[in-house]
Amino acid sequence: MGYHLEGRLLEVCNCKVLCPCWIGEDPDYGTCDTIVAWHFDKGTVDGVDVAGRTLAMIAHVPGNILQGNWTAAVYLDDKTSPQQEQALLGVYTGQKGGPVAELAKLVGKVVSVEKVPITFTVQGGNGTIKVGDAGYAELEPYKSASGATTTLTDTVFSTVPGAPVFVGKAKEYRTKNHAGMGKDINIKGHNALQSTFMFDA
Repeated sequence: MGYHLEGRLLEVCNCKVLCPCWIGEDPDYGTCDTIVAWHFDKGTVDGVDVAGRTLAMIAHVPGNILQGNWTAAVYLDDKTSPQQEQALLGVYTGQKGGPVAELAKLVGKVVSVEKVPITFTVQGGNGTIKVGDAGYAELEPYKSASGATTTLTDTVFSTVPGAPVFVGKAKEYRTKNHAGMGKDINIKGHNALQSTFMFDA
């Protein structure tokens, strides 16, 4: 039956603004540590309704993002039912094919899958993500001279294939020893991106 997913993305990492990974260059500091979260405003996977759910990854990228071999901890919001969990993990492990499968190929190791309270907001290009006690970020967009949100399109890498992203920075970005990966981060003013997406397979 496949999947149809519509929603919003928040992404933050320890690269400077603007993150070079999106144009295929190496991370600013050689490696990249990131929170990426997809909130599904509407959607189904093999007939299972997943509207209202959020899936987040806290990941370590060991070099150029296109080379893959990411290490990731996966989080689902704690209202996710067992059927929704199975459906979404099927998509985000690449088993269901489609545009998300191309992203899933980059993850080399998943160290954990947990359900935690997740707060996901995005309003006018601004956004906040809180993933249990493992991660937090507050994002704000850049604006053009006319006040429009600055966007990035047609990039070689994307966590929302086929969609433009709003370029921004994180007023705050924290992670704490997530799932045994041992990375404690507490920084301000680094890369952030927001977007909307529609995935079909």
